[in-house]
Amino acid sequence: MSRRCELTGKGPMSGNNVSHANNKSRRRFLPNLQDVSLQSEALGRSFKLRVSSAALRSVDHRGGLDAYLARAKDGELSANALKIKRDLSKVQDATA
Repeated sequence: MSRRCELTGKGPMSGNNVSHANNKSRRRFLPNLQDVSLQSEALGRSFKLRVSSAALRSVDHRGGLDAYLARAKDGELSANALKIKRDLSKVQDATA
């Protein structure tokens, strides 16, 4: 399982541990990933995704999974999230 957010594409970063004596050693900063089920109102079902805490706040801020995916760039989304976005656009085109 990769350490990458399925909605934002946020992944591990690298940097240094710096001691009090200013010795530097390499380290990794991992994203705060959570396994969550997000509900889609348009599709009427929930989806299990592995997303960062920041992405969860963004989903809440934009008003749910459907609104978040409508505005998200395709390059940031995982293959699973892209499939959900395509399904949402089909349903929205059919109702419009």
